[in-house]
Amino acid sequence: MIATKEQVLQALSNVEEPDLKKDLVTLNMIQDIEIDGNRLSFSVILTTPACPLKALIENACRNAIGHFISKELEVTVNMTSRVTTQKNTGVPGVKNIIAVASGKGGVGKSTVAVNLALGLAKSGAKVGLIDADIYGPSIPIMFGLEGARPKASQVDGKTRIEPIEKYGIKLLSIGFFTDPNQPVPWRGPMVSTAVKQLFNDADWGELDYLVVDLPPGTGDIHITITQTFPVTGAVIVTTPQAVALADAKKGIGMFLMESINVPLLGIVENMAYFTPAELPDNKYYIFGQGGGKKLAEQLEVPFLGEIPLIKGISDSGDAGKPIVLSEEHPVMVNAFTEMANRVAQQISINNAQVLSRNIINN
Repeated sequence: MIATKEQVLQALSNVEEPDLKKDLVTLNMIQDIEIDGNRLSFSVILTTPACPLKALIENACRNAIGHFISKELEVTVNMTSRVTTQKNTGVPGVKNIIAVASGKGGVGKSTVAVNLALGLAKSGAKVGLIDADIYGPSIPIMFGLEGARPKASQVDGKTRIEPIEKYGIKLLSIGFFTDPNQPVPWRGPMVSTAVKQLFNDADWGELDYLVVDLPPGTGDIHITITQTFPVTGAVIVTTPQAVALADAKKGIGMFLMESINVPLLGIVENMAYFTPAELPDNKYYIFGQGGGKKLAEQLEVPFLGEIPLIKGISDSGDAGKPIVLSEEHPVMVNAFTEMANRVAQQISINNAQVLSRNIINN
């Protein structure tokens, strides 16, 4: 049987994108249909390469072709992606800005930010990472870049900072410009200026996601970034303890303030449980259990996952090779990869909702 492009589109119009709740044809996600005798190929354009439902969608497409046209067709499905954006981020070439924040220090916010960025990059996305923790920059250590200094280049007649590239992502940290052995007393205006330069004066090129590691708490840096650049969404990092959860609520409250109004992509519970290396299937909830998930349910925001507590996380960070790149800790790799996929998934959903509202309002 020789199929037609119209038949293919009609068949695939029965496949719904699980998150966006519309069929693939309506969403213009089916492209490059090629028919050669008994062979059929087409591309499915996902909204992110980190889509956790990629295999499900591909299987649904194959079933639709077999059911509505013929099981005899040799079907090739090219799963590709085009990351969506909902607005101008204020940084040329950058589609989405992701703020990673915590209500208090010591909850592993920077660890989550670093492994989130690398997890997104592993999926095939173009990713940048800004270390905006002016008072305690940790990115240089976690990437083994102590003493590194970005170069400057001329772009369109302007001097631009060239982000340092490592492990497939672009990096900038205030730690690249200061002496790690000397404290720098920052005043409010100085902080705001320095942070803006990391965004405005750098040649970021084309990025799908720019992850921003914010300082703990709420302060000048948070206000400067959220009021200067349209942030796509915020990821909140907490631990299970009541004190951390109480502070996380304050951080969330800041993003929801009318003057800031940054969507919440979800909550990550770090140090959720302890798993000994010799007993990888055991979970010990030494700081309490389920606090982050309960908070997400209370606030009706996505729960992005539990990150276990193992010594390999700190060892990997100190060694300059974050754990999501490790082959020795598959449990941690899976935890961070799944978290990154959920963040990308939530961004796609939020972007689609905003674009849909804009179309209706116009």
